[in-house]
Amino acid sequence: MASQRLKRGLRGAMAATAVAAAAVGVMPVPAGAQPNTPANASEALKKYNELAEQATKLNEEVLRAEEQRTANQAKLDEANAALAQATQAGEQAKTDEETFRVQVDKLTEASFEGARFNQLSALLVSDSQQDFLNRMSALGVLASDNNEALGLLSGAVNAAEDARQKAAAAQGAAQAATDEANRIADDIKKRQSELQGQITEVKNQLNRLTAQEKNTLGSVGVKVNVNVPAGAAGTALQFALDQQGDMYLYGATGPDRWDCSGLTSKAYAAAGVTIPRTSGGQAGAGRPVTRAEVKAGDLIIYNGGNHVGMAVDNGRVVHASTDGVPVKVVSLESPGSIYAMRRIEG
Repeated sequence: MASQRLKRGLRGAMAATAVAAAAVGVMPVPAGAQPNTPANASEALKKYNELAEQATKLNEEVLRAEEQRTANQAKLDEANAALAQATQAGEQAKTDEETFRVQVDKLTEASFEGARFNQLSALLVSDSQQDFLNRMSALGVLASDNNEALGLLSGAVNAAEDARQKAAAAQGAAQAATDEANRIADDIKKRQSELQGQITEVKNQLNRLTAQEKNTLGSVGVKVNVNVPAGAAGTALQFALDQQGDMYLYGATGPDRWDCSGLTSKAYAAAGVTIPRTSGGQAGAGRPVTRAEVKAGDLIIYNGGNHVGMAVDNGRVVHASTDGVPVKVVSLESPGSIYAMRRIEG
């Protein structure tokens, strides 16, 4: 089930985790302890949070790999379309070349046979002035037709060569895209396997927690209701707040299970705004804002681009945290080290 949701929700680019701070537009801001880890946490809870953070990072890598595969498929489709077009153009150019070459050969043969048929001979053999003019006109037509046919033949030859070069380039691009697609597919398979193993470890560790620790993690607390602002940011925030209590699932984009970027991307989609699927991609969306400027609807990206939440106001964020934890509102600093803060609207 998890893998199906992964495939359904995956659209992101397999790039280095660093959507570099310069590209993001905000330098990393140190903040808070590891999410869900109180100072007096048990070793089991600390281990759980450590494993969950590793799983979140793997989930992000899988999402980015899937996004790269989608982009690569578009390149492959484009290359194949160019190859088909170049091949068709080459076949047409070859047909034209053969047609014009036959025409040139006939005109050349006619010109050779009538080589002695020049102005003087036309005058000597003409029966009348009109006959002479007719013969001269025929000579002009023959020369004109021959020049035109030569020009058409030359154009067809050039077109055929151009089509051949384009077809070769398109073939090379298609092969490169195919090779890259195969590499990405192998990488995704490997990372998905690693992710599933990590998820199993997280679940096993979750089962080792005390009942109180499980209840604390699994509690949504008092659901937050606020007057959201007008516009896309407010619509997106309301969507995210409406999911409070839904549980986390790696790679999920709803309708009642979410990962972090699945929630934020769907929230803005509900507002009619398309943002990247991955938290790393969202770290470059919109425009940067400072910590003091953060307001409702802003995206807060954490832990080097591996986690994202949406600001409820300047001090709180709603996010899908990790396995065993529902979508909830927490203090803005608690999910981890702030990596970037982005405003999608305004």
